[in-house]
Amino acid sequence: MNCIYKDSSAPIEARIQDLLSRMTLQEKIGQMTQIERSVATPSAIKDLCVGSILSVGGSGPFENAKSSDWAAMVDSFQKAALESRLGIPLLYGIDAVHGNNNVYGATIFPHNIGLGATRDVDLIRRIGAATALEVRASGIHYTFAPCVAVCRDPRWGRSYESFGEDPEIVKMMTSMISGLQGQPPQGHPSGYPFLAARQHVVACAKHFVGDGGTRNGINEGDTISSYDELEKIHMAPYLDCISQGVCTIMASYSSWNGTKLHNSHFLLTEILKDKLGFKGIIISDSEGLDRLSNPHGSNYQQSVLSAISAGIDMVMVPFRFELFLKDLMHLVESGKVPMTRIDDAVERILRVKFVSGLFEHPLSDGSLLATVNCELHKKLAREAVRKSLVLLKNGKDPKRPFLPLDRSAKRILVVGRHADDLGYQCGGWTMTWEGKGGRITTGTTILDAIREVVDGKTEVIYEQNPSASTLAGKDCSFAIVVVGEGPYVEFGGDSTELKIHFNGAELINVVADKFPTLAILISGRPLALEQQLLDKMEGLVAAWLPGSEGGGVVDVIFGDHDFQGRLPVTWFKNVEQLPMHAEDNSYDPLFPIGFGLTSKNEILKG
Repeated sequence: MNCIYKDSSAPIEARIQDLLSRMTLQEKIGQMTQIERSVATPSAIKDLCVGSILSVGGSGPFENAKSSDWAAMVDSFQKAALESRLGIPLLYGIDAVHGNNNVYGATIFPHNIGLGATRDVDLIRRIGAATALEVRASGIHYTFAPCVAVCRDPRWGRSYESFGEDPEIVKMMTSMISGLQGQPPQGHPSGYPFLAARQHVVACAKHFVGDGGTRNGINEGDTISSYDELEKIHMAPYLDCISQGVCTIMASYSSWNGTKLHNSHFLLTEILKDKLGFKGIIISDSEGLDRLSNPHGSNYQQSVLSAISAGIDMVMVPFRFELFLKDLMHLVESGKVPMTRIDDAVERILRVKFVSGLFEHPLSDGSLLATVNCELHKKLAREAVRKSLVLLKNGKDPKRPFLPLDRSAKRILVVGRHADDLGYQCGGWTMTWEGKGGRITTGTTILDAIREVVDGKTEVIYEQNPSASTLAGKDCSFAIVVVGEGPYVEFGGDSTELKIHFNGAELINVVADKFPTLAILISGRPLALEQQLLDKMEGLVAAWLPGSEGGGVVDVIFGDHDFQGRLPVTWFKNVEQLPMHAEDNSYDPLFPIGFGLTSKNEILKG
């Protein structure tokens, strides 16, 4: 047969129409289905024609699997797909949201909140490119990133996945798209998917739309706003993503004025597809259709109907995929879902698969394994950490800065479990969905880095959780107290108090009573700081969730590099002020958005 779709030199739209004309209904709805790798049997791939597989957080070949192990697993799935009747390759997706963070030994970059503090568009693009290389080295073609939510309330458990509370900051950081997918050429049609080459990955702008603006910062909650406000604040970054050729956009779990995004025909079809001209895939969030069902799931078929009718093209249905396929088949055969809607979805899916070169290069490229956690990527991550740090206080007298610290001091006290915990340093979405403490992957803790940088005669004393009595009699030049939040994700991070975890405030109090103290906060957002506590410490640094390269923190506090970071969000005085934004008439923050000091106590501008 003259299969135009197999001809790499044929126009993509011609290949799409040729392949679409050859597909059965079963094959079409199979392409609309994304399932979890743990249930992806050869039969599901070949007989049910499932078109996409994902790894939910922490789901991999085995514990601490390396990139080569992942590549072997993905290739085995891909080979099954290539043996199907039409040989349509799989699109394999993963949450590589700050590096290829599910894979042991990958470079872990700062979470988005820290990257927003850098305001460095080129840095973010380079991080995207490095992440793409490490993702492709593991055989994976698709990352559910970046999150371009505009976080309007730090009580939201996904605050650290946002680049900031100002849409202008978030828009700058969408250069991550061009890093992940490659830079589209001049004249590339806006809204049309783009992927430069095999060393790039399909990106996903998420979560459309308003997920960072829910009332009281409740995860998966309701964003109450006019359309004009939704467009001005929350939709604005998507225009930049679409202009860069983002291949996929993920619908949000949240609602807008009481209507869940997963069944909003107005926002998904009339606005995103028709008005904004997006030609790529709209994908659901994981089990997003289940969120539309009642608690017992008895109206799941109605959920399928409403989501597909609203404009969802690919459904992330990790485990109940057989039910989804059955229900969607019934809905089409009964005429409740027209074939035009199915064909629109499949055209979009095939468009991304053709654009991404999957038909020509479906299997992994072993030559990319050398890029995983290479020196260049570690240096890049360390640079990102340096540029993300925000200096909030430097000395009790502004004319007498406390930083940079003296690496030749006789004795330095380092305090706090966050000082020597790589997992806490990386945060959620690292090795597992929720993240966890300990040496969960390769990397350098802040304590490791301090010990590396101090002079040979300097004694570094580490106390994880000292009391006043254990500190009595200790003679130290100064103390570095590293405290913050434990790892969390999504609803597990929703907080009405925003306190420092593990009695961190009390720890700063105890140490600052004895020694001149620099406090370093490891957190995904601003945390509650009483003025009395702030007055006690000599210095305060917001280090966010820096990832695997703790040396970047030490580079700055000991003066090898100066502070460059500026707050991407408002730092509140007390939680009763929230939500609070710079445009509010009653704006009275502890530190305003955009604030940051140099080591000379000059306020950063620009």
